[in-house]
Amino acid sequence: MPSRADIAAIIVAAGRGRRAGAGAPKQWRDLAGQPVLARTVAAFGGFARTLVVLHPDDMARGVAEFEGRVTLIAGGDSRAQSVRNALETLDPEDISKVLIHDGARPFVKPDLIERVLGALGAAQAAAPALPVTDALWRGAQGRVAGRVSRDGLFRAQTPQGFDLAAILAAHRNHAGDAADDVEVARAAGLDVAIVAGDEDNIKITWPEDFHRAARMLRGDVDIRTGNGFDVHAFCEGDHVMLCGVRVAHSRGLRGHSDADVGMHALTDAIYGALAEGDIGRHFPPSDPRWKDAASRIFLAHAADLARQRGYRLANADVTLICESPKIGPHALEMASELARNIAADPSRVSVKATTSERLGFTGREEGIAALATVTLVNT
Repeated sequence: MPSRADIAAIIVAAGRGRRAGAGAPKQWRDLAGQPVLARTVAAFGGFARTLVVLHPDDMARGVAEFEGRVTLIAGGDSRAQSVRNALETLDPEDISKVLIHDGARPFVKPDLIERVLGALGAAQAAAPALPVTDALWRGAQGRVAGRVSRDGLFRAQTPQGFDLAAILAAHRNHAGDAADDVEVARAAGLDVAIVAGDEDNIKITWPEDFHRAARMLRGDVDIRTGNGFDVHAFCEGDHVMLCGVRVAHSRGLRGHSDADVGMHALTDAIYGALAEGDIGRHFPPSDPRWKDAASRIFLAHAADLARQRGYRLANADVTLICESPKIGPHALEMASELARNIAADPSRVSVKATTSERLGFTGREEGIAALATVTLVNT
């Protein structure tokens, strides 16, 4: 999988969606308990930056919905201007590639995203598409007026991927609107590679599309649950790392990595839900590369693997078992740090603590144990 450290995702959701019928703009309508746009944004975790372009009237709603997890950009008078507004906030020194996606396509899958990113390794632009298979007619006054050859015709989809410097220059030189960013790229002379699209990657446009989307969610739900358990003994030191947070303590924790027992348990829970074994399978302790490694590396790998398989985190619950240090003052920060590392909504991550009533090795303050449970749902 290509690194996402220098890749940004732009999700365009500034339109009013009038073809979708009366009511709120389609991107804000409920789809099985979540706004359409929230489902779309959830598919783009792990990128260096995620930008969501909204109509100026929707900015307050965007702030409330996403709570700082994405960068909100005010849209312009046209789709092309909205995209350019977002592109202008990206620095080509930090971001090399960008994906541009329709906010009304909530069913984009990780493998489609990876196909586009993979094609960008050899091209300045790449986009998913499906070949036209139905017969095509030209109509006039309600009658068939002729046939159109379907040879070489494709149905365009998003996300469309680009070299940032190239697409930014193309938008700066483009006058007027465009149906999509491939049109802008081609007007600037960029070659655009076609990758295989996905029939499920529908764009919600008409009222009946909401019914189809609801059926897709009801009929293709895969729920996975996993648990993880880890233990680390105390050793000499002046702090412990727990759930990504440095906590001052009279002792440290012994381990091949940074001995973050909370992150280790959560990582194993994700691997378990995916039937992918444990940390040791993916990061063998015999490998010197992982000596003193930060546990966030392991956790991010597990979360990325879940996304690649098409899963999002429904919830994660981590329990730390120890007599000391006191976890309560740090629990919210720990939950927030875990959520950040797995690109999840903080409201879906819980960290709490308990003691063993002075029983066993944790009761004797010989170490700390952690138990984690996660639920993954296919996106």
